[in-house]
Amino acid sequence: MRDYALADRLVAEAREWIGTPYFHQASLKGVGCDCLGLIRGVWRSVLGEEPEVPGPYQPGWVEPPGEERLRDAARRHLVEVRLDERQAGDVLMFRWRDHLPAKHVGIATGQNTMVHAHEGAVVAEVTLGLWLPRLVYAFRFPDPLTQG
Repeated sequence: MRDYALADRLVAEAREWIGTPYFHQASLKGVGCDCLGLIRGVWRSVLGEEPEVPGPYQPGWVEPPGEERLRDAARRHLVEVRLDERQAGDVLMFRWRDHLPAKHVGIATGQNTMVHAHEGAVVAEVTLGLWLPRLVYAFRFPDPLTQG
């Protein structure tokens, strides 16, 4: 069963990051973050300590062929949901091209909107627009009451 109070807290926290400058591998609200840093910071604020701190990663879409490091990490700590079941508060994951790994994430704030960070801009709430055809995975944050 979906915890709507948790989803509301996640969306509210994501929106508090709006205006944070882009900074590769950072995750500090108001100071700097990248797309993964936004997810990490929201996790810390709403759920507590991060379950895993990522190692260094490239800012671009380059990964060794066949590797889906971001997706695999999400599967370790989040609950995968079908794309047509995505809801506010869920983590959305995107692939820029079919042959590239999924390397961008945002937090859904509605059926067709998200908060995300991308290079050259501040964290913003946007419509999915051009992102929607690139959406490949959706994940739900775990319910803190069921975590052990």
